[in-house]
Amino acid sequence: MEFTVFNSDKNTNARTGLLKTTHGEIQTPIFMPVGTQATVKTVTQHQLKEEVKAQIILSNTYHLYLRPGHKLIERMGGLHKFMSWDRPILTDSGGFQVFSLSKLRKITDEGVTFRSHLDGSLHFLGPDQSMEIQQSLGSDIAMVFDECTAADSDYETAKRALERTTKWALRCKEIHKRPDQTLFGIVQGNMYKDLRIESAKRTVDMGFEGYAIGGLSVGEPKPVMYDMLEAIEPYMPKSSPRYLMGVGSPDCLVEGVARGVDMFDCVLATRIGRNGTAFTRNGRLVLRNQTYAEDSRPIEEGCDCYACRNYSRAYIRHLIKTNEMLSGTLLSLHNLRFLTRMMEEIRQAINDGTFSEYRARFWDSYRISDKGGAF
Repeated sequence: MEFTVFNSDKNTNARTGLLKTTHGEIQTPIFMPVGTQATVKTVTQHQLKEEVKAQIILSNTYHLYLRPGHKLIERMGGLHKFMSWDRPILTDSGGFQVFSLSKLRKITDEGVTFRSHLDGSLHFLGPDQSMEIQQSLGSDIAMVFDECTAADSDYETAKRALERTTKWALRCKEIHKRPDQTLFGIVQGNMYKDLRIESAKRTVDMGFEGYAIGGLSVGEPKPVMYDMLEAIEPYMPKSSPRYLMGVGSPDCLVEGVARGVDMFDCVLATRIGRNGTAFTRNGRLVLRNQTYAEDSRPIEEGCDCYACRNYSRAYIRHLIKTNEMLSGTLLSLHNLRFLTRMMEEIRQAINDGTFSEYRARFWDSYRISDKGGAF
């Protein structure tokens, strides 16, 4: 992997760069659509390329391990060939899913024993197993195995998770052998600035090619997340890509970029799309509402996505109300393209030296829902 920083904003920590991987180049900052089970829900790979213009997607170690199995995927030629995607793929380590999806689990310094959320079968996942799975999948970027804690965890719990994450990261680095796959370290520390800084320092000292920030967007208020990003930014290498895991609402992308983040991912765009909601420059649009029953406008004027070029709000609402699957596809395409287009605009603004103006214009129009939106 090679990473080059091109331009930096004079008023914030925003920057543009180019990330070179085995399967292609990625312009940063970038949003990565999530293909949890080797598919971005409701959207084809052709649509991801031609309509969304996605440069890289993310898949999930935990889910692909449980089904169809990483060894099957390896026998099929690896994840790229299996899912017919010839651009870069990032795989997460499975750590977050183990801690969030499994109700029955036991965490030790060796790893996690857990029961599958599918059938209750017993499994073990640790740094060795996570590396084996991700190397079998053959993603361009793999993540170390880490322990994620709840937003309201006490200091001692967060400290123990930090120690385990550090130990596991070192083990991952020792056993990771695939030369065409880059390994990222992960910074943990919960919502405690001193732990975040300690984790950043210790992870950077190990010498990874890229660094992720994990354990955020887990229920904490957004200002707290921004505080954590600001606390660790001075300790993150300028020459390495920075990846904020599991964050993908428009407001968090803008504010994350301002705090030096280069890469983002989240299931939010397709999840709310399947439930009848669209991103717009003015906030979220809930298209299942009666007010759009005879609305001939596109989802958003000026949007270049397939849905907005071809269909009205009224038609999409009709699809939603009649439970037609096409509604999820159209809204997912819109939401994904909205985020990738926004990142294109952000990159251009940084390169032009106008990111602060772009950020101000964004907040002039964008409104978060009464519930505070979602990550």
